[in-house]
Amino acid sequence: MRTDTPWSTLPARDHLLAAAVGAAGAPVPVPVPVLDVVVPVYNEEKDLETCVLRLHDHLARTFPYGFRITVADNASTDRTPQVAARLAELIPEVRSYRLEEKGRGRALRTVWSHSDSPVLAYMDVDLSTDLNALLPLVAPLISGHSDLAIGSRLTRSSRVVRGSKREFISRAYNLVLRSSLAARFSDAQCGFKAIRREVAQRLLPMVEDTGWFFDTEMLVLAERAGLRIHEVPVDWVDDPDSTVHIVRTATEDLRGVWRVGRALATGALPLDRLARPFGDDPRDRAVPGVPRGLARQLVGFCVVGALSTLVYLALYSLFRLGVGAQFANAAALLVSAVANTAANRRLTFGVRGRGGSVRHQAQGLVVFAIGLALTSGSLAALGTASGSASHGTEVAVLIAANLAATVLRFLLFRAWVFPGRRTDHQDARTGAAHELRNVR
Repeated sequence: MRTDTPWSTLPARDHLLAAAVGAAGAPVPVPVPVLDVVVPVYNEEKDLETCVLRLHDHLARTFPYGFRITVADNASTDRTPQVAARLAELIPEVRSYRLEEKGRGRALRTVWSHSDSPVLAYMDVDLSTDLNALLPLVAPLISGHSDLAIGSRLTRSSRVVRGSKREFISRAYNLVLRSSLAARFSDAQCGFKAIRREVAQRLLPMVEDTGWFFDTEMLVLAERAGLRIHEVPVDWVDDPDSTVHIVRTATEDLRGVWRVGRALATGALPLDRLARPFGDDPRDRAVPGVPRGLARQLVGFCVVGALSTLVYLALYSLFRLGVGAQFANAAALLVSAVANTAANRRLTFGVRGRGGSVRHQAQGLVVFAIGLALTSGSLAALGTASGSASHGTEVAVLIAANLAATVLRFLLFRAWVFPGRRTDHQDARTGAAHELRNVR
């Protein structure tokens, strides 16, 4: 799997091969296991051996690719390290990894960052999730269809056995994620997830949490970056002996939600590092006669423009109650123009972070001044022609003037305000696509 692509793009998702073909046409096994399943543990000397043996037996019987099981010991103080080392000696597909600090997120980040397998997964040591869901979990990653995969206990087809308190907490937490971070995945906490290695290499450095919120933060950032997340309904039986401290974990999770939400709101995260190369997304396909990128920018600009026009008209009608038409038009246009520039900067032209935001707003105000001249001139012409026009006539004239101003605004945004961003992004993605084609 290629990893030496430009930092601004991810490689295209390719189907992973179970075996290569030798000179005589015979299959040659791939030396690196396709799948690396990590089992993070802390003081699990009683259950670890049973878990690893059962998982190994299942993979050996059902998984058609090479695999590895990695036990990630989170600074255990019992005999867990000795049990893990003994299993690694007895079973070739098992290895152990010792960490001197606690934290499930820290364990996953460390092991996944050092793994050479193209597909990385993890599951809890209690094996609460039915192992029959493991192959459906990783299959979309092996085929190149998806970037991440998660098991979900909250879909209609999932079968779950657990107490009412844990059920309520889980659903309430996912409701918080949907309402605060606009998350669309259904289950953030199920200990049954997988990710492609090249995605993990770019995504994990952005994830700050080292504990239980690690999963949620990883999924939210991946979703916001436009990566494809595959969900698998699972059969899940609660472990009554779980040592997870519910109240402390919930408190830390809510702190994480606030931290990630603030980072997303301020554009502090470089999510453009997770962009796929040009042509890997069907939305990137060229439209005959239209420059690449123009079609998607037009759609985004129209959506932002429609919303900002509604805001403008509402503000104009509100300001018109106390001031004259010209002042109401100027004030409404100024407020909506600032919001319009910010929205187009992020959504239409894909500019992230605070760099250049002041300059972009200043250029946007110049574009605003041109729009103001068009709309104010239209109002002046209406007043000269009809004397005292009705409010409905004023609004109709302003709509027509704003349509003309909108076309001009898009052209100025594309050619003057954000030209470098569009060109650099397309050149990088096009270059990556050419590189991939040459390699193939």
